[in-house]
Amino acid sequence: MQIRFQNSSKETAGMTTKELRENFLIQNLMQSGKIELTYSHYDRMIVGGVVPAASAIDLPIEGELKAGYFLERRELGIINIGGNGKVTADGVEYNLEKLECVYLGKGTQAVSFSSDDAASPAMFYLLSVPAHQNYPNKKMTKTEASPVNLGDIATSNKRTIYKYIHSDGIQSCQLVMGLTTLEEGSVWNSVPPHTHTRRMESYFYFDLNEAHRVMHFMGEPQETRHLVIASNEAVLSAPWSMHFGVGTSSYGFIWGMAGENKEFTDMDAVAIATIK
Repeated sequence: MQIRFQNSSKETAGMTTKELRENFLIQNLMQSGKIELTYSHYDRMIVGGVVPAASAIDLPIEGELKAGYFLERRELGIINIGGNGKVTADGVEYNLEKLECVYLGKGTQAVSFSSDDAASPAMFYLLSVPAHQNYPNKKMTKTEASPVNLGDIATSNKRTIYKYIHSDGIQSCQLVMGLTTLEEGSVWNSVPPHTHTRRMESYFYFDLNEAHRVMHFMGEPQETRHLVIASNEAVLSAPWSMHFGVGTSSYGFIWGMAGENKEFTDMDAVAIATIK
C-alpha cells in the first residue's frame, strides 16, 4: 500500500508538474489479477482498485493499519466499472453489474472480489475511511440511486448524477460516494467550481478513450494548478483545493468524500470569473 502525506496550499503552489503528479495523482489502479491501494493522510482515506481475473482476490490485512483485519476500524464503498462481478462479505454475496455499488460497514471481516467472466473482468473501485460505528452492509443499483439529470449542452456539461452513499441513501459514518456520467458532447465536470474545507475528496476518471485525457484543475481559486489524467486514474483533492475539470471527450467519474460533514450540498462556490 502506497502512503501519501498531506501537502499545504503554500508548498503545493510551488510544485513542479512531476511533484504534483507524485503527490496527488494515483495511477495503475486497475491491473489484471491485482489489488492496488493508496493511503492518503487527507482524512485517512484509502483509494483502491481490484481487477479479479481467473481467481478471486481477498481484501488484505494491511500492516500499516495496525488492525486485525482491514475493516476493523473502517468502512468501505465499492463501485464496479467493468464486467459483472461479485463481492463476498462474511459469506454474503453481492452481485454487481457496471456502475452498481455496495457498502461494507465497520466490523466486516472477510471480503473477496471475483469476476463472472475472466475475459471481461469486473473492475472494482474502492474508497475506505475510518469508522466509529457499524452500519449495515448494503447494495444499491443505478436505478435505486435515483439518478438526477443536470447541466446543459449549451455549457457542455449535460450529465447524470448517481448518489449512492450519502445522508439520504446508503448510511455510513463519514463516507460519501457516487458517480457522474457525461453525455456525448459534454466535457466539463463540477462546474461551478467549489471548495469544502470540512472534507477532502477524490476523483476517479473512467470510460475515457485511451487517446484522450481529462484536464483536472486543482489548487486555491486564485492559485490554480492542473493535472493531465488518463482513464482509470484517480486524483486526491485536499480540503483547501478546488476540483473540477474538462475532458477532450466525454467520460465518467466517481467522486468520494470524507471528513467532518456528510452533506452533499455542503460546498463553497467559487465564481468562474474570479478564478486565476
